[in-house]
Amino acid sequence: MNQTSSTSDFSNPALLLIDLQVGFFKDPALARSRQQVAANCNRLAAAANAAGIPVISVRTVHKEDRSTWTLKMLEDGQGYLFEGTSSAAYLPELLLDGAIEVIKRRERAFWNTGLGDLLLVRRANSLVIAGVSSDTCISATAADAFATNLPVAVARDATASGDPDFESSTLEFMRKQHRQKLLETNHIISQWKSEKE
Repeated sequence: MNQTSSTSDFSNPALLLIDLQVGFFKDPALARSRQQVAANCNRLAAAANAAGIPVISVRTVHKEDRSTWTLKMLEDGQGYLFEGTSSAAYLPELLLDGAIEVIKRRERAFWNTGLGDLLLVRRANSLVIAGVSSDTCISATAADAFATNLPVAVARDATASGDPDFESSTLEFMRKQHRQKLLETNHIISQWKSEKE
């Protein structure tokens, strides 16, 4: 990750952890990945802190009064991840001390959240993304990063999806069309360590 081409400049990254919440991991497919995803996200957060890399944790939260609901939620007449509920809370095994929290209302972490300004203030020129789900919130956020010329690396073994087949094709699209990196947690951490030395 120390190359300098426009899609590979990770000289000043931020770590973006997406939707590591109790409610999402009620999905059986995600529940099977919970231990691995949480453990690798904890490892990434610890390594980022040690390297002086900002850790940003993005959480989806909605209001019960429907004012924040998506079109799909409104059409189905069913909301989720309401403020103050256990479903909206972080997984209890996460270690997020010092992380900056961003609350989102849509799949895209950049939509109406101030994330872009937050990255500018911290002079982040790239993102390492982990969390759930690869084929929805991660890919939507990564697409917005691409649109703003931010290189992205996805921590492949620190992400998961409820639809593994769709996840595979989505990640392949991100790799080919947006030239985003699909890397293992160990690789990312070793790069951060070597760049700090």
